Amino acid sequence: MQIRHSSNPKDAKHYDTERLRNEYLIESLMQPNEVTLVYSQIDRVITGTAVPTAQALTLAAGDALRASSFLQRRELGIINLGGNGTVIVGQQRYSLEKLDCLYVGRGEADPIFESDAANDPALFYFVSTPAHKEYPTTKATQADANPIHLGSLETSNERTIFQYIHEKGVASCQLVMGLTLLKTGSVWNTFPAHTHDRRMEVYFYFNLEEQDRVMHLMGEPNETRHIVVKNHQAVLSPSWSIHSGAGTRNYGFIWAMAGENQAFDDMDAIDLNDFK
Repeated sequence: MQIRHSSNPKDAKHYDTERLRNEYLIESLMQPNEVTLVYSQIDRVITGTAVPTAQALTLAAGDALRASSFLQRRELGIINLGGNGTVIVGQQRYSLEKLDCLYVGRGEADPIFESDAANDPALFYFVSTPAHKEYPTTKATQADANPIHLGSLETSNERTIFQYIHEKGVASCQLVMGLTLLKTGSVWNTFPAHTHDRRMEVYFYFNLEEQDRVMHLMGEPNETRHIVVKNHQAVLSPSWSIHSGAGTRNYGFIWAMAGENQAFDDMDAIDLNDFK
């Protein structure tokens, strides 16, 4: 498990490209037959993937958590981006097709990940946050999610937000999670951008071809920076940073948040005149 420390915006505005990428970009996710984990001290979020091929993979606590099991003091949100697969939690088996989500509550046994077919493996992406209350393990399909349609083709940002784990959906302690799909011809996400001092966020980009990129925008509104992102890479976004992007084509991204509240509209909008 890789450990990332939190950073101060006064320091971050002096980072060069390499330092920005080292601090905020998670590059090597979705590795075949591996569980990949990055522990960020920004709200103690763990971002990870599991790609079971030849054998099942178990999400264990390891030394970093100092816990008897991964979920002893945590909750977990999982979204499958690949072939059909199964997540085993205790005695229960949950089948996940592409874009299905599974919330796993505090105190559950270490999840086990399986793929139905090794040549078409499930691609499990997950985010975990500390939890102080138990909520039931719950599966949600894309049809179960709450859709929010935003933007337009004229402004190159027509998109649909699918809320899975949120206030009025799958219940959790603090984790909020869902995904956004951009329509063909649209490339912008979350712009004009916002911040939310009460929550951090992680963006994970998918549905990009090998030659495609997203220019992910971050930083304070008057000190913006960009990170070039490929398919199946994630960006950690501190509460003081905007989180937005423009791609070379339409794409999707999974967003997950942790912090003080779960209110979707708890955003501090930034006036375009203040962007620099």
